[in-house]
Amino acid sequence: MMDASEEQTPVQSLQGQYTRVQRQYQQLLDRWTPHTLNRWLATAGILAVFFLRIVLAQGWYIVCYAHAIYLLNLLLAFLQPKFDPSLQEDLLADDAEEGGGPTSPLPSSRDDEFRPFVRRLPEWQFWLSATRASIIALFCTFSEVFDVPVYWPILVVYFFVLFALTMRRQIQHMIKYKYVPFDIGRKARYGSK
Repeated sequence: MMDASEEQTPVQSLQGQYTRVQRQYQQLLDRWTPHTLNRWLATAGILAVFFLRIVLAQGWYIVCYAHAIYLLNLLLAFLQPKFDPSLQEDLLADDAEEGGGPTSPLPSSRDDEFRPFVRRLPEWQFWLSATRASIIALFCTFSEVFDVPVYWPILVVYFFVLFALTMRRQIQHMIKYKYVPFDIGRKARYGSK
């Protein structure tokens, strides 16, 4: 026989099930971590299914637009450095006006020092957020509530204008502060062959 202290209440049982599902989900994510190309191919497949659903059903343009804007925001966070150089300049200028020394919480800005590029949004979080958003957007296309009638060419033009303006600003920022968010496969080699 079980004691009264060993019996689980329905809330405790539900919490145990939730913990078990959460652990299995985390294990699945941990298994996917080293397979970068496969992860992105799976996300591209989900996006392809989503876009096919939009094109074939000829609806849910608001869902598609919101999804595209969210992915654009993720891309911008992926391309930006964690410590913004323009913010660092502003902090140093404020310190100079006050007469204090450089007490910036950001990393040092000496030119002779090696500073690796640290992203505001790491690749793993970018992939995970993009995949979750794509799955949610795909499920939203199965509900008529989200099928708001709009004139979709305006949304497409507006998105491309928004994309062009934000990417132009981001590229100007990269040029001004001399950073490249990608390592183009070039590895530093020391010594001679």
